[in-house]
Amino acid sequence: MIHSSLRATEVRLRAWTIDSRLKTLDSRPQILDQLFMKPTIMKFGGTSVEGATAFQNAVRIVSERQALRPVVVVSAMAGFTDALLGSVQQALHADAASGAATLEKHFNRHSRVIDALLSNEAPRMRKLVDQSRGEIIELLQAIAAEAGQDHKRRKLFADAVASHGERLSAAMLAAVLVENKVSATDVDARRCIITDDEYGCAAPLIDETFRRTQEQLQPLIESSCVPVLGGFIGSTLTGETTTLGRGGSDYTAAIIGAALEAEEIQIWTDVPGVLTADPRLAPKARTVPQLSFEEAAELAYFGAKVLHPKTLHPAIERNIPVRICNSRAQESGSTLVVAETEKSPHTVKAIAHKTGVTTIQVTSARMLGAYGFLRALFEIFDRYRTAVDVVTTSEVSVSLSLDDISALPEIVRELEKLGSVSVEEKKAILCIVGEGLRSTPGIAARIFSTISDINVSLISQGASRINLTFAVEEARAREAVTRLHREFFESTDEGRPVSEDVTNNGQGAESAFDDVAV
Repeated sequence: MIHSSLRATEVRLRAWTIDSRLKTLDSRPQILDQLFMKPTIMKFGGTSVEGATAFQNAVRIVSERQALRPVVVVSAMAGFTDALLGSVQQALHADAASGAATLEKHFNRHSRVIDALLSNEAPRMRKLVDQSRGEIIELLQAIAAEAGQDHKRRKLFADAVASHGERLSAAMLAAVLVENKVSATDVDARRCIITDDEYGCAAPLIDETFRRTQEQLQPLIESSCVPVLGGFIGSTLTGETTTLGRGGSDYTAAIIGAALEAEEIQIWTDVPGVLTADPRLAPKARTVPQLSFEEAAELAYFGAKVLHPKTLHPAIERNIPVRICNSRAQESGSTLVVAETEKSPHTVKAIAHKTGVTTIQVTSARMLGAYGFLRALFEIFDRYRTAVDVVTTSEVSVSLSLDDISALPEIVRELEKLGSVSVEEKKAILCIVGEGLRSTPGIAARIFSTISDINVSLISQGASRINLTFAVEEARAREAVTRLHREFFESTDEGRPVSEDVTNNGQGAESAFDDVAV
């Protein structure tokens, strides 16, 4: 009887405890939200971890958003990846010691952050920096010893060297988070991002990457521990280190976001989102509050390097919003990239440009009424792994633009088998972007009348409803962008200034259209 009574009491106590918890949850719905909330991916670029102050800003941003279940992806310190790749080039000239010596100032930068921000975690981080230094020296010596050997093997070594920037950043940011009472741990991204063996620009094996990412990160997220990963790096199925190419940290963030079906992917950089133009050419450039995936992809590809073109593909496939934020001034504005947006009052949302472009024109009477000509032409570019930006055609000619001309002599020799070839260098591509651009009467006339004294070629609009692209002489690109920005963003048809409300009060920044740091 006593045992029966005790069991009954135990059952009543358990029922009371469960009922109390449920009532607490019912009275606090935010707890339920947190239990089932999707994670938010937060990627910090190189300038957002370039020194102690930047690390502190990143830690504050993450700690204030723990309720969003953050997963952090971080780049190498600004300039470190370039230095690491530069050391590889020196080692290729059989000078491994000099290559290693150039990295000391960057290791010292890491040490200064450790000294400034860490106490309990400091010994472990100093040991990690020393270990990284030693591994890089060994790799550079191996590169120097095999300088004349297989090209693919040299690239394998180069990826292994370059990976140390992100690996150190991830470990240090996790350590600083822990020191600031945030539950966090660094996760080797090479255990999540599984790629092919195209060293230097590897492609993720998506199914395997998704499986391993979920396996590695989901338990941490569910236990309210913040995972911190280095972007830009992965590994092959056999465990060799790879890199995803320039801008790869953004790509890592997007892949992880897709794998975890994230609520949002946030790109934290040193500018207030995507701007209406390069502020070095248009000082009154402002933040674009919202872009569609298509608009952002066009801008990213044609010069707005604050967002890398690869980033959007996984986000588009899973319909995950991407937000570009300023880690240095959170209040300065941001750009949200979503599946669809409303048409801008001015139709044009932003102007991007790309310099250093070469145009090629192939003319042949064999095109007239023939089939298979374009296939033969583009197979040449495919063989030399050269991407084409803009293409226009007529009955007997094809014009196109390239920014990678490393294989241009070989490409031209093969194109000459199809027809006469002319090449023009020092061109720039301008891309005018906005939903409804093609369906708005008079926009093209307004654009070209604004730059009527500047010679325009390679005009392309039909391929997309949201952009109009054309080429100008590189020497006149600045003038063209400045004039177009003034026309569409700095005055109305009546000549009155555009209100702050229309363009959002974002701030220009020198690096908004610079190359993305990885």
